[in-house]
Amino acid sequence: MSADVSDLSLVRRVQRGDKGAFDALVLKYQHKLVKLVMRYVRNPAEAEDIAQEAFIKAYRALPQFRGDSAFYTWLYRIAINTAKNAVVSRDRSPIEYDLDRNNPEGLVLTDEIRSTVNAAIEALPEDLRTAIVLRELEGLSYEEIAAAMDCPVGTVRSRIFRAREAIDRRLREVFEGGLGRAEELG
Repeated sequence: MSADVSDLSLVRRVQRGDKGAFDALVLKYQHKLVKLVMRYVRNPAEAEDIAQEAFIKAYRALPQFRGDSAFYTWLYRIAINTAKNAVVSRDRSPIEYDLDRNNPEGLVLTDEIRSTVNAAIEALPEDLRTAIVLRELEGLSYEEIAAAMDCPVGTVRSRIFRAREAIDRRLREVFEGGLGRAEELG
């Protein structure tokens, strides 16, 4: 029996009221989820809390789970969203920049780039946003992303390319506009 089939049978049991079946899913995936969340937060205790929150969200959403994707793929998405929300709510950025922060212009530029990149990512269609986040923030391989998104590797490559293009276009607008503003002020 494959993992997907056994997971689906456990999910169906949970949907019929068998709480023990959910315990089996938690035991099966808790270490993977904590490891995944650790890519967003460096504190193991915080990662465990976020993973726990993701499991709670998954449990509450299980009645609507139809099995269109593998259970772990679905759980993975919930965990990523939960981790991202936790990071944002704590005013941390998952993206670090190596720009000069020792002068006012550097600070303004860093903040502008960060907000531009975040806005560009948020504006992407969900499939592009998921692919770029899994690649750039999660560090997953194209093959791992293809498995998580249940699509061919070529589709993943195309989505990442299109996402990078959109982000680059937004950054060019900021830099070209920003340079003009700096010259006006100088």
